[in-house]
Formats: sequence, C-alpha cells, structure tokens
Amino acid sequence: MTELSERVLEIVRSIPAGRVTTYGDVARATGTGARVVGRMLHGSGHDIPWWRVVSADGRPYPGAAGDAGDRFIAERTPLVDDTEDVRVDLQRASWTLQD
Repeated sequence: MTELSERVLEIVRSIPAGRVTTYGDVARATGTGARVVGRMLHGSGHDIPWWRVVSADGRPYPGAAGDAGDRFIAERTPLVDDTEDVRVDLQRASWTLQD
C-alpha cells in the first residue's frame, strides 16, 4: 500500500458516523485528485466506511445508492428530502477534515 492510499484510508476511517466529507475534500487533504480518491475507495474493500465519502452534490458512489442509503439511515445521516435520489444534506452532515 502506498503512503497516499494509507493517508486516504486513514482520513476515511476517521469520519464519524452520521457525517460525510466529499471526494474533493479528501483529495485536497492528500494532494491528489477526487477521481483518484474514488478509485482507491472502490478498490479498498468493505472494511472502511466508504459511504461517508460523497460527491460534491451529496450523492454516494454511483451504483451504491441503495447500500449507502441504508447505512445513512442507520447512522442518522441528514438526508435531502428527495424521492428520486439518495442525497446527503451537506450543510448539516459535512465533516471538516482534521489535520
């Protein structure tokens, strides 16, 4: 595992239940790109809280909305009242990365 991937996973593991951050925030904190962060999370397995990292519009990883939505509900993550999409209310659920 590279130093970059270790740092990304460390950040994701530190996000508290019920809170989220964005791919872009993790990317800025680690000096990489948002898509790189997404690929790292996609390939990292399910032992990390991947659902706590969302896109800039509050949506979970494409194709994982159902599973992420169940986890958001279980963690009481604030959601946008949107019947068509699972989307986190970023104003209420955003977590600021701690350096």
